[in-house]
Amino acid sequence: MHYYQFNIGDYASHTRHLNLLEDLAYRRLLDAYYLHEKPLDIDSTLVARQIGMREHADVVDAILNEFFEIVDGYFVNLRADKEIQAYRGKIEQASRAGKASAERRSNARSTDVQPNIKQEPLTIKQETKNTATAVAPPVGVSQSVWDDFVKQRKAKKAPVSETVITKIRNQAEKAGWSLEDALAEICARGWTGFNADWVKEKQTFAQQAADVARTTVPIAPNHDAALKAIEADLKRAVPIPKNIREQINAVLKKA
Repeated sequence: MHYYQFNIGDYASHTRHLNLLEDLAYRRLLDAYYLHEKPLDIDSTLVARQIGMREHADVVDAILNEFFEIVDGYFVNLRADKEIQAYRGKIEQASRAGKASAERRSNARSTDVQPNIKQEPLTIKQETKNTATAVAPPVGVSQSVWDDFVKQRKAKKAPVSETVITKIRNQAEKAGWSLEDALAEICARGWTGFNADWVKEKQTFAQQAADVARTTVPIAPNHDAALKAIEADLKRAVPIPKNIREQINAVLKKA
């Protein structure tokens, strides 16, 4: 793979504790994993040399053991494997579609001298129409969420196309959401599309509630640097989950 999707928010939430060298090592390990589409060698020293960090083999070894798993004598990343499988599926699907299209064109030319010339083009047209309406799940979106989204779009007689998904993805990134979260929200709320402004107010309320919860707890006199760092991370954390927001709303109503 020479390209893979990079979710900034998701990456930041899992790597905020890394220093600069550790972050560099993780990014290079991911790039190597996606580029070659295969697990990394169990020898971390060899892997460090392959990614140009031979002088920091200890850092590479620490990152491998934290973010990768050892399977059959290799370091593997299950999240990356899932993305690679989805990518290969799309390539295979595109290949099959190309071969089917070439075969239909070949059949259409061969029937020019056949007595059933009127019947064959009709079949080809029907097959083309059915193929054109099928859209593969985007990378990073689970099959269950995608099926729900497609079902809802069909119920509303709305098309499912690359253009539609691109618009939703752009608005999701603007709101700091993943594409899957945006599609799930669309299904849950019965929306036809997604707009960052629609969830902005909800995020603002969640942030305000989080600020209230933090500021109502007094800081201890012996408040050390580690706790300060943790609180700083909490301020940059992702929005509060739905169930926590519901509990906060219940408390505010009682007050």
